[in-house]
Amino acid sequence: MAILPIVTYNDPVLRQDAETVNENSEELQQLIDNMFETMYNSNGVGLAAPQIGKSIRLFVVDTDVMTEELEEEDDVGPMVFINPEIIMMDGNEIRLEEGCLSIPEVRDEVSRPEMIEVSYLDRDFNKQRLRAEGWLSRVIQHEYDHLKGVLFLDHISAFRRRLHRSALRKIENGKLEISYPVVPKAGV
Repeated sequence: MAILPIVTYNDPVLRQDAETVNENSEELQQLIDNMFETMYNSNGVGLAAPQIGKSIRLFVVDTDVMTEELEEEDDVGPMVFINPEIIMMDGNEIRLEEGCLSIPEVRDEVSRPEMIEVSYLDRDFNKQRLRAEGWLSRVIQHEYDHLKGVLFLDHISAFRRRLHRSALRKIENGKLEISYPVVPKAGV
C-alpha cells in the first residue's frame, strides 16, 4: 500500500463533478487500499477520490475513532462507497464543527441533516443501501459533497470564509506545516 498526497482546497479537481466508476478492477482495489492507508496516515475519518486527484465517484470512511466513546453510536468499521447516491435526508439540521484533509488547520461549524439514506456499491460491487445517523451520516455527507465539487467551506457564510483567508493563503503557498503529504496548487 502507498500513502498518496492529498490535493489542497484550491485544486480544480475538487470543484468537478466526479465520474461514475464503471467496473471493478485490480487498479480500483489498489486505489481503495491506498486511500485507506492515506486516510489513516492523515488521521482522517473519510477520504474522497477527488482529494487524491482522481475525479471518480468513490470515497472511504472509518468513523470508529469518533464513535468509540459514544454509547449511542455503533462502530461500523471501514466502509467503501462506490457511485453513492444520497436518496433521502431527514431529521433536524445539526450544527457541528468540520474540517477537511484538503483544507488542513481550517475548521468551522456546518449544519447538516442528522439522518440520511444512501445507496451505493460496496468494495465488491454489491448494491447496498444504508440508513446513517450521527457521525457516520455527517462524514458520508461531507465525502459525498466532494464528489459533487462541494467543499465544507461552501456551507458557511462569506463572512466566515473571510475569517479563514489567511490560513487558506498559507495552504495555497505551501507555507503551512502539514503532517501528511499534500500537493498545494499555488496561485489558483
